[in-house]
Amino acid sequence: MGVRKGYEPGTFCWADLSTADAEGAKAFYGDLLGWEFRDNELPGGGIYTMCHVGGEEVAAIVGQDERPGHWNHYVSVASAEETTAEAKRLGATVVEEPFDVMDAGRMAVFTDPGGAMFCAWEPRDHVGAGRVNDAGCITWNELQTGQPGEAAAFYAGLFGWEAEPIEQDGTTVYLTVKNSAGRTNGGIMPTTGTPADAPSFWLAYFTVPSCDDAVARTQELGGRVLAGPMEPGFGRIAVLSDPQGAPFAVFEGETDE
Repeated sequence: MGVRKGYEPGTFCWADLSTADAEGAKAFYGDLLGWEFRDNELPGGGIYTMCHVGGEEVAAIVGQDERPGHWNHYVSVASAEETTAEAKRLGATVVEEPFDVMDAGRMAVFTDPGGAMFCAWEPRDHVGAGRVNDAGCITWNELQTGQPGEAAAFYAGLFGWEAEPIEQDGTTVYLTVKNSAGRTNGGIMPTTGTPADAPSFWLAYFTVPSCDDAVARTQELGGRVLAGPMEPGFGRIAVLSDPQGAPFAVFEGETDE
């Protein structure tokens, strides 16, 4: 089982969904991914809903005026302040300067030079997802960008990532990303056929027992199929959106522990 008690700095560790319809999102993901929920009141108002698989926190949902909804991707860091300073030096835009999230941790929010939003997470009481890779859990984070080389250089400078290209006929079709500890940490998908100035974005993949069943159920629940199903050579995947418009992906195949 993919139980986690901590994360090396530079590792994706958490994801939460910002959505204008939190109750609708709970109904959708609860059915599709088998999540159970616990609502937590936020200081100053609002609810932060923890999503559970096998008793472990795997993601969260927060009600915000976000149309369409979107998933937020968190990378574990030793220091939110130091990460922010380095991100600025490397050309990122700081959306939110470092701030405390009660006793859970300290975070900052950025967009990379290509426009993709991501978060830095300095853990305290909350290290991140307590379970990954298992059915219903996040298993992969993928940057879709028209500037893969520039993106790889940016994240290498910020988090120490090493990008390993996968080539076909002399063309780089994908880059896998390893963190500083040498663990595969995600990927970078070069986007072709899109405008050069189209913003980059991060995409979360969740493990499912059957990609085809997940696609069919997504449509039944009011979501959409954006791409696939397809078999890129290491499993079966599809890119979907929930009824509130937030894109995500599902993966059927072998995963790491």
